Amino acid sequence: MTLKRKQRNLLLSAAAVSSGCGLAAELLLGTLASYLVGNQALAFGVAVGVFLAAMGIGSYLSQFVAPGENRVEQHRQLLTSLAAVELAIAPLTALLPLGLFFLFVIDSSLWLGLFLVTLILGTLAGLEVPILTRIIEQEEGVKDAIAGVLALDYLGALVGSLAFPVLLLPFLGLFPTAAVIGSFPAFMVFLLGRSFPELRGWAIRGLLVGILLLAFAPLTIPISDRLENQLYGAPVVARIQSPYQRIVLTRWGQDVRLFLNGDLQFSTLDEYRYHESLVHPAMAANGDPRNVLLLGAGDGMALREVLKWPQVENVTVLELDPTVVKLAKNHPALLRANQNAFADPRVTVKYGDAFKIAPELAETFDVIIADFPDPDEEILAKLYSQGYYRRLLFRLNPGGVFVTQASSPFFAPRAFASIVATLESIDLSVHPYTVNVPSFGPWGFVMAARSPLKPEQFQLPISTRFLTAEMLPGLFQLPADIQLGNVEVNRLSHPVIVRYQSDWRWNTY
Repeated sequence: MTLKRKQRNLLLSAAAVSSGCGLAAELLLGTLASYLVGNQALAFGVAVGVFLAAMGIGSYLSQFVAPGENRVEQHRQLLTSLAAVELAIAPLTALLPLGLFFLFVIDSSLWLGLFLVTLILGTLAGLEVPILTRIIEQEEGVKDAIAGVLALDYLGALVGSLAFPVLLLPFLGLFPTAAVIGSFPAFMVFLLGRSFPELRGWAIRGLLVGILLLAFAPLTIPISDRLENQLYGAPVVARIQSPYQRIVLTRWGQDVRLFLNGDLQFSTLDEYRYHESLVHPAMAANGDPRNVLLLGAGDGMALREVLKWPQVENVTVLELDPTVVKLAKNHPALLRANQNAFADPRVTVKYGDAFKIAPELAETFDVIIADFPDPDEEILAKLYSQGYYRRLLFRLNPGGVFVTQASSPFFAPRAFASIVATLESIDLSVHPYTVNVPSFGPWGFVMAARSPLKPEQFQLPISTRFLTAEMLPGLFQLPADIQLGNVEVNRLSHPVIVRYQSDWRWNTY
């Protein structure tokens, strides 16, 4: 059979759609797994690695498709096999991520589920390009067929890799995106059926599956919401998928809790313990904090504490995700908790990656407070690295004080010790301390300055709910079961803190 120009172009387009959807599905599975378990490197490693290996299996299996020598019959079998593979991929792309989420909710084997899901989708995706190439090579020869198919295949991969993080995930969310991605192969079958007489019967199936998947996309939201509700043990009052993270707010009675990517950020019942302990020792150590830099802290709780100090003239909040600040400014429960701190005229909010922006700020600061998420991923580990701390030091006034949250000294003792060692490695006087926060358990902080600090001389001339001036010196007396040393410095080139943070003790939390 001689391919018409329109048919050839349609087959090449199918190659682009196949690659774009396949890569988007890989990214979606990696994002979902990293959201659920927090280990981004391992999640994407399994999702991408198994997917690519499975594509190799699919490519190998493609040799057994349409093995006959009759060119007309072989052409027909290849076309119908392509349509069948595309129609299998379509609903599986939409449904398997939901199945993976269900496994997590019921506390079943997520890693095994991720392996099987990527194996299935990858094997089917691996069948597509060899089948397409064989169809085209019957008319144009192997060299031209491979060149054409691979060119569109790589172009489709580029589109898929950009469309998922830039357009689909932020605007649709994970599970609607999966359904939309799945609809593309189905609609491709519809177009192929309109162009190839051998596939006329497949056209209506492709159109029907595509329409059903688009109709299913909005339904994934209540389905996934009901599954997600099982994770938190309290009614969810807000859930937002920003370009950076999944934001969930729950409420049970007076207890409002904020979760980012499934990790608890605070409970309004006891967050004051955490935020007072993060902010006030450093402010007291400086003594006259006029210009303050807050890194992270987009919920406004630490900002509330900073603004209690009457000397403060300017506070710069540097937050990655505008969605968090928007929620803190507008949700009634958060407004009450942070006392509308963002409305204070002394506050300036800047958005962006603190790793890049903070060291390049024009001002210098009396106090710098880092309230970043725990360093359980490489992308977060850089915010606890020697290189970052060294660059940040240029933004600290000569008598300035730096403080960072430092994970749990009980559940992740080596991560806590690594932060201490990393700050010591840039010749700072380092003062680790710990408090008990009921929602978190024992929690650690590390304060540092160019000269030694004297906690016994700290004053606390402001109103607090938890800290007292008498308590401050005792915070720095570490319990006997919290040992420092015997850890490596966390570097950009060697983020050991991720390994330290993934301590087995968290299994008991």
